[in-house]
Amino acid sequence: MIIGIGTDLVEIARVREALERFGARFEQKVFTEKEIAYCRSKHKGAAESFAARFAAKEAAAKALGTGISRGISWREIEVIRSRGSRPELVFHGRAEERATMLGAQKSHLSLTHGRESAMAIVILESV
Repeated sequence: MIIGIGTDLVEIARVREALERFGARFEQKVFTEKEIAYCRSKHKGAAESFAARFAAKEAAAKALGTGISRGISWREIEVIRSRGSRPELVFHGRAEERATMLGAQKSHLSLTHGRESAMAIVILESV
């Protein structure tokens, strides 16, 4: 049964601007070390990868019914991806507590980006 759905669309230029203006401070506030390492490995596509993960965090927070500002921090929602596998969500801290409270046993994440924007869709379900 679906217990939460969230979607988000992010302008890549805004994320690129934040990366250029605030650098590591922005990265460390929003992303985990694994996410930073993955996105930086993309070199020319780093801004797109960061933007897609930013959108995923927003979409996941919406699916949890909290948004980012209501007690769940950016780094408590993580997008992981093993080489060659699809991206997956991992919840930590208060995000994990909220997912457990809702009965979320499985999450589905879809990421995409074009030249100007990145989008994420998150579905949480109980099995």
